[in-house]
Amino acid sequence: MGKIIGIDLGTTNSCVAVMEGSEPVVIANDEGR
Repeated sequence: MGKIIGIDLGTTNSCVAVMEGSEPVVIANDEGR
């Protein structure tokens, strides 16, 4: 089964998360956010 990802393209900040089992895990950027 493939990975499920979520992308939030906000006007100031953006965020990407991937589902690991039943929990979302946010992928940090180069600044660790």
